Amino acid sequence: MQPSPIHGRGAAFNPENRFTQIRVEWQPHEEDAPPPQTQFLHDDSQSIIVYNESPDIPYAAGINPYRGCEHGCIYCYARPYHEYLGLSAGLDFETKIFVKMRAAELLRREFSKPSWQPQAIGLSGVTDCYQPIERKLRITRGILEVCAEFRNPVMIVTKNALILRDLDVLTQLAKHRCVSVAISTTTLSEELRPLLEPRTSTGLKRLEAIAKLNEAGVPAGVLVAPIIPGLNDTEVAEILKRAAGAGAKFAGYTVVRLPHAVAPLFETWMREHFPLRAEKVLKRIREARGGAMHDPRFGKRMKGEGFAAEAIGRLFKLAARQAGIGESSRGPELTAEGFRVPGTTRAMF
Repeated sequence: MQPSPIHGRGAAFNPENRFTQIRVEWQPHEEDAPPPQTQFLHDDSQSIIVYNESPDIPYAAGINPYRGCEHGCIYCYARPYHEYLGLSAGLDFETKIFVKMRAAELLRREFSKPSWQPQAIGLSGVTDCYQPIERKLRITRGILEVCAEFRNPVMIVTKNALILRDLDVLTQLAKHRCVSVAISTTTLSEELRPLLEPRTSTGLKRLEAIAKLNEAGVPAGVLVAPIIPGLNDTEVAEILKRAAGAGAKFAGYTVVRLPHAVAPLFETWMREHFPLRAEKVLKRIREARGGAMHDPRFGKRMKGEGFAAEAIGRLFKLAARQAGIGESSRGPELTAEGFRVPGTTRAMF
């Protein structure tokens, strides 16, 4: 039985957690049932910075203020992380959000340690740091305030124009070459976006965020992510053109990847919303992923490989060149030379 779409949600059901031994019979969401409400749960993490050794990511240290994401993007590669919490990558991922209320306190403690090596921190490496609840909780703002206080560089990726709320802190960081922002823009279509990314900002608001950030001296670019062949690849040129017109300083892209439970979630979504295009889209994704829906290998997982992936790469390069925008998902080079520990004599140099 095909699950019914839920207004305002990307997923329509909870797929089985691949780590659990107990199977729960799935009951479809009934159309007349009340929509699932979002729960916000306390995350009692005792540290805030996570490290990676991936050559595909432009920073080694990252912070994710939230686990789970209310944006509800159906393609989100981060969904399987919820399975490590004993939950599902489906509705659970977008309705059970763990929040790190002590994030700013933990970060200040980390920066104050003699062992801290000043370096760029990545925000939103897994889930979006500006998802809707941030408007109330202000956890990301607290992190940025600590970064500005210590003059530690930070790289931000977000799909939410809410970032403009923190323009005052971002401009402080920009004065010391300590910040760059990539506004992830998947589509400008207001027919597709509410289905694909139900609780994100509109494409126009994201372009407006790029413009206002750059006008304020905060270097901002566009990340066309993910490109889904057969679904939004025809928009790449227009997105880059509009982003360049908004003053974007750089542009990058990724090709959709659908690990573990994300693949059946996305397949179900495609068959529900775009039944006539589903097979074509799924086939082209497999063509870019060596016959699978996901390739975890470093150097391959972001862009894919093969003819389909190469075609997307050529399309992006040409569109970026025509738009007059630099092709780089890393953005401008940041510096930690201004790092200092307030109230002490410790500085980077």
